[in-house]
Amino acid sequence: MTAAKDFTTEELMIAAISRELRDDELGFVGLGTAARAFTLAVGIPIAAARLAQLKHAPGFSIYWGNLLTPSLEKIPDALLQDAYTRWPAAASPADVGYKIDMVTRGRFDVSFESAPQVDRFGNLNITEIGGEGEPKKRLVGCLAQTEHLAFIKRPIIVTDLKKRTFVEKVDFITSLGHLEGGDSRASLGLPGPGPYMVVTDKALFDFHPETKHMRLKSVHPGVTLDEVLANMSFEPIIEGTPSTTEAPTEEDVRLIREVIDPEGTLFSPRSV
Repeated sequence: MTAAKDFTTEELMIAAISRELRDDELGFVGLGTAARAFTLAVGIPIAAARLAQLKHAPGFSIYWGNLLTPSLEKIPDALLQDAYTRWPAAASPADVGYKIDMVTRGRFDVSFESAPQVDRFGNLNITEIGGEGEPKKRLVGCLAQTEHLAFIKRPIIVTDLKKRTFVEKVDFITSLGHLEGGDSRASLGLPGPGPYMVVTDKALFDFHPETKHMRLKSVHPGVTLDEVLANMSFEPIIEGTPSTTEAPTEEDVRLIREVIDPEGTLFSPRSV
């Protein structure tokens, strides 16, 4: 397949995530708030899921909000409550507990996570900024993210690379990543293996299999290693010369723009 010469950062992130999704898997997509947070938490994951369906994983499906396996053949023109309640899906369980029960039973293969703070071990903070004492800022709260990182097989963190986001140590552990590295997570007996991958607007990361430190996987086209490191408050593991992230193909870009989201709904500042 021919690599695209003209693509956006979001299209690169969508293609990178899509390649990680497998046939007949189930992925959990959360609810975004607005603007960029919506794009990261909802837009990019849904587009990646549909791209995977169209290219190599026709049986991949998602659980979004209270919709189990919504049809991604046509995204509603606006992801507002009216369209959301009428979106064709395999099921729409009213009880949120049903969804959490599925999580704790290990029914989800993948989840998509975003957070204002991520540390070198993939611990996430969506609770508060400020550390000990009175918090400086209250955030959205844990929602179900705590369970996601405890039980889901391959959590994928999707967020922009910023120094204030990629911190040495999160102010509050909302969701347990690899805790303090090594076997510290396994010693707690959590069934899920912890964060699998980190997809950002400048680079891709995974976690070293032994130390569990975040490891630089590739740097996006047009981005330098110095630029990546300048946007982190800790240094990831770097093994040799970092590779360049694979660009989306011309077909990837065509599908995203013309088939998956021609109206730009997934990158709208509006949310459910």
